[in-house]
Amino acid sequence: MRSATEQLALIQRGTEQIEPRNELLKKLERSVSTGKPLRVKYGIDPTGIDVHLGHTVPLRKLRLFQELGHQAVLIMGNYTALVGDPSGRDQTRARLTREQVEINAVDYLRQISRIIDIDTAEVRPNGEWFGRYNFLDVLSLTSKITVQRMLERDDFTKRFRADPSIPIYLHECLYPLMQGQDSVEIHADIELGGSEQLFNLMMGRRLQEDAGQEPQICVTLPILRGLDGTRRMGKSLGNYVGVGEPAQSQFDKTMSIPDELLREWFELLTDHAADEYETLLAKPFEAKKQLGQDIVRFYHGGEVAMKCQQEWEARFSAKQDPTDIPSATVPADIMVDGQVAIGKLLVAIGLAKSNGEARQKVSEGAVTIGPDREKITDPKYLVTVSEGLVVRLGSKNIRRLTLN
Repeated sequence: MRSATEQLALIQRGTEQIEPRNELLKKLERSVSTGKPLRVKYGIDPTGIDVHLGHTVPLRKLRLFQELGHQAVLIMGNYTALVGDPSGRDQTRARLTREQVEINAVDYLRQISRIIDIDTAEVRPNGEWFGRYNFLDVLSLTSKITVQRMLERDDFTKRFRADPSIPIYLHECLYPLMQGQDSVEIHADIELGGSEQLFNLMMGRRLQEDAGQEPQICVTLPILRGLDGTRRMGKSLGNYVGVGEPAQSQFDKTMSIPDELLREWFELLTDHAADEYETLLAKPFEAKKQLGQDIVRFYHGGEVAMKCQQEWEARFSAKQDPTDIPSATVPADIMVDGQVAIGKLLVAIGLAKSNGEARQKVSEGAVTIGPDREKITDPKYLVTVSEGLVVRLGSKNIRRLTLN
């Protein structure tokens, strides 16, 4: 087993918060000295069918703990899924039926087994204990927190302040308590979760202390941004890469991400050391190929990853942009809420001499924008201008946009 300081250095990579950090080192030191592995908890609610790369950020961290010799405890939230996690939500989640949850759980577990060693993990559905609860047990659990404390939760506060008429249902307040009770039931030493989960994870510490247990360490990880480069990766947003997707789809989607996502994805989705991926980032196009290789290799193997790159290059390399693209500044006064009509934009950045010429080129299908070369054919199309967006007129007249 590695030393506690070596383990801590690996665990800290890509984390957002460790609460409390000094207690984590003490737990690791005790584990090393006694040879007793720590119990590391991660819970996932089977609310859909596809596990995506956003889910894998904490799962990869769970896998790291396994490699360091600790016990992974995977909570399959078949009962918390019936409540719906309000974390990061601006409205109540749709309620699922037991049947839907159980069907989803089977497929979730199959996909998760591609990331962690499911054979050595302890998999516990939380219906194992919540299914035995009677009404007195629920009363006992709800007595562990005040309404005032629950309303300190950002999700509820923001929803109430934004529009008091938007309902916050009482059952939603049970979710943090249920997640916290999971930690009591399995005697967690550490719990992993997304950055929006800190309230729930800290609830686990509170309930463990109340039960006379040593409280867990809360480790939160960043929320992975999806293919659009702005919003969190999500199935409902359609900006995700699924763990169970075909290899070529995984590679192609990775090649489509904005350059500004590369550092984040390398850090959270690969095992490359920081100095390695920083070197790769000097050439973003090549870095994307490496990232695509890494992602496909993890789920489908090295040979398949190489074939995916070859296939992508056969389809797209003839259309790749030159290394040095002339930049063009977009005047702020031609935009409204960050958007500008495509014709006006072409004139402003020197790709057309007049609005008439711009309209003609757009109508001919000669204009594409962005990394996925979206073809614009409507002269009234509004372009959302962002730093670094590439605009092409044909294959040779290209500009990279900059903002004032």
